[in-house]
Amino acid sequence: MSQTDRPSPEALLRAAAQEGRGRLKIFLGAAPGVGKTWEMLSEGRQRRESGVDVVIGVVETHGRRETEALVEGHEIITRRSVDHVGHSLGEMDIDALLERRPQLALVDELAHTNAPGSRHPKRYQDVLELLDAGIDVYSTLNIQHVESLNDVVASFTRVRVRETVPDSVLEQAEIEVVDIPPDELIERLKDGKVYIPHEATRALGHFFSKSNLTALRELALRRAAQAVDAQMLEHVRAHALAGNFAAGERIVVAVSEHGHAAGLVRAGKRLADALKAPWTAVHIETARDRAYTDDERRQLADNLALASRLGASTASIPATGAFEGLRDFAREARATQIVLGKSERSWWFEWRHGSVVDRLVREVGEVAIHVLPAGESPGPSPRPQRLALPGAWGDPDDYLWSLLMVAAMTVLGRLLLQVIDLSNISLLYLVPVMFAAATFSLRAGLFAGIASSLAYNFFFLPPTGTLTVSNPENVISILVLLGVAIVTSQFAARVRAQANLAGSSSRQNAALAGFSRQLTAVATGDELMQAICADIARLLDVRTALLLPSTNGPDLQAAFPPEDRLGQIELAAAQWAIDNEQPAGRGSTTLTASDWLFHPLRTSRGVLGVLGIARQDAGEPIRSDQMPLLMSLLDQASIALDRMALQKENLEARAIGERDRLRSALLSSVSHDLRTPLTTILTAAQQMKAHPSPDLAETIETEAQRLNRFVANLLDMARIEAGALPMKVEPTDLFDAVASAAHDTRISLQGHKVVVDIPADIPLVRVDPVLLHHCLINLLDNAGRYADAGTPITIRGRRLPDALLLSVIDEGPGILPGEERRVFETFTRLQGSDRVRHGTGLGLAIVKGFAEAMGLSVEAANNHDPHGACFTIRLPEAVLLTQIDSGDVP
Repeated sequence: MSQTDRPSPEALLRAAAQEGRGRLKIFLGAAPGVGKTWEMLSEGRQRRESGVDVVIGVVETHGRRETEALVEGHEIITRRSVDHVGHSLGEMDIDALLERRPQLALVDELAHTNAPGSRHPKRYQDVLELLDAGIDVYSTLNIQHVESLNDVVASFTRVRVRETVPDSVLEQAEIEVVDIPPDELIERLKDGKVYIPHEATRALGHFFSKSNLTALRELALRRAAQAVDAQMLEHVRAHALAGNFAAGERIVVAVSEHGHAAGLVRAGKRLADALKAPWTAVHIETARDRAYTDDERRQLADNLALASRLGASTASIPATGAFEGLRDFAREARATQIVLGKSERSWWFEWRHGSVVDRLVREVGEVAIHVLPAGESPGPSPRPQRLALPGAWGDPDDYLWSLLMVAAMTVLGRLLLQVIDLSNISLLYLVPVMFAAATFSLRAGLFAGIASSLAYNFFFLPPTGTLTVSNPENVISILVLLGVAIVTSQFAARVRAQANLAGSSSRQNAALAGFSRQLTAVATGDELMQAICADIARLLDVRTALLLPSTNGPDLQAAFPPEDRLGQIELAAAQWAIDNEQPAGRGSTTLTASDWLFHPLRTSRGVLGVLGIARQDAGEPIRSDQMPLLMSLLDQASIALDRMALQKENLEARAIGERDRLRSALLSSVSHDLRTPLTTILTAAQQMKAHPSPDLAETIETEAQRLNRFVANLLDMARIEAGALPMKVEPTDLFDAVASAAHDTRISLQGHKVVVDIPADIPLVRVDPVLLHHCLINLLDNAGRYADAGTPITIRGRRLPDALLLSVIDEGPGILPGEERRVFETFTRLQGSDRVRHGTGLGLAIVKGFAEAMGLSVEAANNHDPHGACFTIRLPEAVLLTQIDSGDVP
């Protein structure tokens, strides 16, 4: 195949986008135990010995001695500890890797799900961040974890894998298949090299059967071949290399508006299945598409939808002709086989228009052409609506304007006859011919050409005033003028048709782009569904309604206009569309009594809902020429709804994880903070029975106060989360507030000297004294509990131009850098800092909640001289009483 194309701009842009990014290599296996981790570590060791800076981000050896031996000698990034449901989980420390910035990072198990609280929910997202930072990554993956193959694997293994990796990650990676025969893998399993013995026995009877392993092995090899083929095509497109590079089969099926095209689609599917090859169904848009009937447009949409359901990629390509469009698309796709139909046409038709099949066979010799008989080509009779237009020859006004242009050129020619030669007068008549052909139609241009010839003969050629030609040379002039007029009008009409086609395609692309931007801008599900209805209604001039499935039938979620309501027959049509994943209602083949047409919104996860369409005048819901745009809009809407549903599920999963974390922390806190003082009280009470003493009574009182404070904290936290904080704001003296809080926490502050450093001229503040008292109590209790023994605790006030800062400073280990915000989270007790000792983790969360309720803010920081933690309440200028009014005096 001759190739004169320039490099693909899209391929060059994608290649440019990879500049500066790291490269990803995936060691792909059919199942656990084939040696992916071993192979990754072996290649990592070779790279390290060749001088490459290699570190291990995370590797799972699963206790295999040969794998553990390969880990030795590598630098290993210490895993980050994450608390989850009372257990400490080790996850890859992505921040440490980014700070270390090696040339190559080894990251095992790409499909792993990170523990709740990690930066990214999935490990492959960690890997993408490393790649963006310019770090090369080696990783491992089993074929059952590939998103697009998840359903296929589940169909024969009966195991649904929940951890998946998007195919887009594999598309940007170099893939190395780590493969061993199924019998050898089964022997490894029996020898205990994959799982421990009792798990191995169960696995052999289920997932690791020979039939399953053989099928998984084929999937892994085929998926790797597809990735290699895609990368090869990207390279040849970026470098404009000639040829189809038929290392793998690639099939293109030509789809038309005729019913027999469905047979071509099914034949293409059978061929693709037999060759295990990707295939594309393509429709070539030409100027004649505008003359399609409603039935033909609907048939074309059905043919493309059928191809999509059977697993094909679909495309609609504008071109000047069917042959040119199909040839260029096959070259761009590097197709190796083309499937198309050949209708029975008359010799006269083929003599005038030629045969697409014959031209393809002659000009694309390296591609196999599969020709299926398509029967007789439909004639012009089934196109009645064209005759319903202003006429088969176009609008009469077009011919009137053409005739006026010819008359104008005739008048101009008579005026110029004394100045220029008669032979040059004929050139003036090219103007109306080109104008009519470019502005109106080919037939209008031909009419202008004939009228120009007659006018030239009648008004300029002797004998003038007649259609007689006395000089034979003038006959040649007339014929040349008519010929030039015909050729010029054909060229002008073709250019106009191409411009109209390009303009239509551009408008459709602009509409789709605007629709996509609108959908990505919304933040909630309700806004998204309303935006879908409003935009489709605006673009297609229809009424719309969006319904989601529920236990009580289709539930109307959004509509445009908003007041639209649906009857029982419409709801029945919507339910049928949901159940059968096919259109239903008016304009379809099912429940046509409905005024609405319902289209299912399909994704890989099934039908998410249906979109209903109707017209204000109760006419056909969708015009035939709008069907391609509607299908594209439905695809975009389905993707947006799927994205929003996934986001909602992710938020719900995070909320469940957070509730589990809080529940676990609450149980842990209650078990410790209730049991410890209760044990002390019970012990003291028992001792008091035998030997009453003031010390034992004081112990009971102290522990009872501790219990009371704990219960009060729980109640306060519940009030904060419920938003039920009654406040009584009044002028408050900070000296009194600090003295009262210090007195109430004197037992917690035993062994610590309290230093109050507050300027004498500090103003009163308008706050709730009770809430402020609770804030100071919790800060002082926190400082007394975690400060080093014998060290002072300082309460410092400092005036700023726009605020007042009140700080509680202790002398202890301080807070880990980067954790200053987390200390205020509910039930948070940070490891490796002064926040690890006994306590519920509620005190600082209560301080933050009460402070924000009063319009204040609180922050944590480390104090460096002396070293310790510093918690500061910021009172803004709005709550400071620099001038006391009479109304402020209590």
